Amino acid sequence: MRNSQKDDPANNTGKKSGLRRAVYEWVGIIVVAGALYLTGLHVEVIGTLQRAMLWTGIFNAKVDVEMTDGPFLTDNDYNFAFTTSGGETVRLADYRGDVIFVNVWASWCPPCVAEMPTIEKLHNNLQEHQNIRFLMLSVDEEPERAVRFMERRGFSMPYHFPLTQLPHALQGSVLPTTWVISREGQVVYRREGIADYSNRSFRNWMIGLSEQ
Repeated sequence: MRNSQKDDPANNTGKKSGLRRAVYEWVGIIVVAGALYLTGLHVEVIGTLQRAMLWTGIFNAKVDVEMTDGPFLTDNDYNFAFTTSGGETVRLADYRGDVIFVNVWASWCPPCVAEMPTIEKLHNNLQEHQNIRFLMLSVDEEPERAVRFMERRGFSMPYHFPLTQLPHALQGSVLPTTWVISREGQVVYRREGIADYSNRSFRNWMIGLSEQ
């Protein structure tokens, strides 16, 4: 009985048909993935999926857990220079005495794309506070790509391009990485990777820092 099933032509035909269908499905997946990569849309797709994960609350920026007793910036650190999207040259010293939210990102980085709307929301909620600044540092090799990205998304928050090497206290190997600098110049928050910065606890913590 067992041998008759193995030699059954209908059974063999079904197996071949299933194998052929699986091959076609994988070819289709590879073609779609290749097209997304070549057009650059894979960043948007992956970023959208990761943004959906942010909505679950898994990646909340928990300041009560993530606060750090980091270093104080030096006078040399405050010499760090960057340009605004409008081409104006600014130094970190111009922000001295304010709470500074620093985010290093790139338009080709899916986690950066995913968390950017949460930073936009945080910025919109805090832009009236005079003692809070946002320093969104793009590391795109071609600044025009960052400009197109921000314009396409309709983000109103400021963004910047480094002119000199980042201060040692603000260097990292992961994109995105976020720091918060207190009014006294101390790094009090650092997070590598994606997070949701739009939650109320993080916003209130930033406001509390600005009022100290």
